[in-house]
Amino acid sequence: MTHIDPSPQAPSTTPVTDPVTYTDIAAAAQRLAGQAHLTPVLTSRTVNQRTQNQVFFKCENFQRTGSFKFRGAYNALAQLSSEQRQRGVLTYSSGNHAQAVALAGTLLGISTTIIMPEDAPAVKQAATLGYGAEVVLYDRSEVSREALARQLAAERGGVVLPPFDHPHVVAGQGTAGKELFEQVGELDLLLVCCGGGGLLSGCAISAAALAPNCRVVGVEPENGDDVTRSFYSKTIQTVHNPDTIADGARTPAPGQVTFPLILQYVHEMLTVPDEALLRTMFFLWERLKIVVEPTGALAATTLLEGMVDQTNARIGVIISGGNVDLKQIAKYL
Repeated sequence: MTHIDPSPQAPSTTPVTDPVTYTDIAAAAQRLAGQAHLTPVLTSRTVNQRTQNQVFFKCENFQRTGSFKFRGAYNALAQLSSEQRQRGVLTYSSGNHAQAVALAGTLLGISTTIIMPEDAPAVKQAATLGYGAEVVLYDRSEVSREALARQLAAERGGVVLPPFDHPHVVAGQGTAGKELFEQVGELDLLLVCCGGGGLLSGCAISAAALAPNCRVVGVEPENGDDVTRSFYSKTIQTVHNPDTIADGARTPAPGQVTFPLILQYVHEMLTVPDEALLRTMFFLWERLKIVVEPTGALAATTLLEGMVDQTNARIGVIISGGNVDLKQIAKYL
């Protein structure tokens, strides 16, 4: 188990012109009103006793399309011009962003094309098609999804919307953190799952605005630690096709938008191994009675595995999604 803690740092205080501010997140919340679900916050006496903290789980597995991704996708598509909407939208995703863009496109009358890896969970491929998108499959070992997206965009004239590295996407994801603070009040610690950093950076901006004394920690899979290494080295690091069950966190590197925001607003990064991730996922299923996908359990794992050195604190945990392929669960038992 990896516990990276070379003395947690304070976020950078270097003045920057942020591509996303809390004003953007508040505006995104207005666009999402009546479209996104106000997801519940669950508590567990068992978890509180086990961790000696008061823990609040923000359950984005109950969001439309089963993850927080709907927030950023809808916020971004809603701001396209009439001309851009007519051209349609292309994106690339292992599943959750794909579903989110597909549904947002249907709601807004925008055609969508999703580039998905062939090994993306079947449940996510089926759901994406069900939400009305065209799905283009590719071999992730041989093809760059970004290059394929550029090629299709050039051929079709569509607008490319990346899964996390876009200001409107980040602002939309930040509404999950905004809601959590509005639902439970100030927190001492906020634990957030991290793939490319859209959810993490957005929630960290909300924390800075609504609970400035709250420490924000991002959590990645151990084998997909690109953001963690980038965070501590202060330069973007990459990892190619990370081998992890957390398929939503198989991003190769943090983005040009998300990385500076993470350096500015996040206090610490942690990583967890897949074995611990599975233990937490099944614990959440059994004790909180909620279906959580492996990526969605990243943040909770650090808490339930004893990696958070804190007691008598108010801790928020983002459960990022619940789109798990149940047919694949047997191989994890």
